[in-house]
Amino acid sequence: MARKATKSTPATQSYMTISEIRDDSVIMKDGTLRAILLVSSVNFALKSEDEQNAIVAGYISFLNSLDLPLQIVIQSRQLNLEEYLIDIKKAEEKQTNDLLKLQTAEYRQYISELVELGDIMTKRFLVVVYYDPISNKKRGFWQRGGDVVSPTKVISLNQKEFIKRHKDLFIEVDKIVSGLSSMGLRASILNTQSLIELFYNTYNPVLSQSQKMADISELQIES
Repeated sequence: MARKATKSTPATQSYMTISEIRDDSVIMKDGTLRAILLVSSVNFALKSEDEQNAIVAGYISFLNSLDLPLQIVIQSRQLNLEEYLIDIKKAEEKQTNDLLKLQTAEYRQYISELVELGDIMTKRFLVVVYYDPISNKKRGFWQRGGDVVSPTKVISLNQKEFIKRHKDLFIEVDKIVSGLSSMGLRASILNTQSLIELFYNTYNPVLSQSQKMADISELQIES
């Protein structure tokens, strides 16, 4: 007979470094905060030499202006075009003009064949801004950057501490958005819903394709 487990299996959440997601920020178990920006890209190869030099100079200036450590994350995901093809099919069925209906059908066929030829990938560029009011003052830039990946302490924040840290974090976020803008990059702060969806899709890449996240206003949280 198989032996019964003497200890209960730890919940998956116990291995995660995230404590909570609220007010457009990620609260870590060590009491530090994160804000995540979705950033646009530029086609560097298509720029002229002068434009390339200006972008590089802007990037150097941006890095030198940083007061907080940050991560640059590139996510590659297979693009799911099933819903798009369904929408095209519906548009085709509603089309009353025979020529446009034929063209819509040919376009849908073209997209279907393109998908069959190979995986179509999409990329997202994210900037993760890290904030810790204590270690940021006592440690160097690279030491602080190491904490972004491996926080260890478990700290509970009261509401007053959270509000103060949240305010200071987003002051720095505004500076970073401005710095990215100087390079011609658009940056959008992920709100609470987008942050939850980001981590849900990241930790559940297969499941998230079939089971989409509900809006947080519709979620029922059990106490």
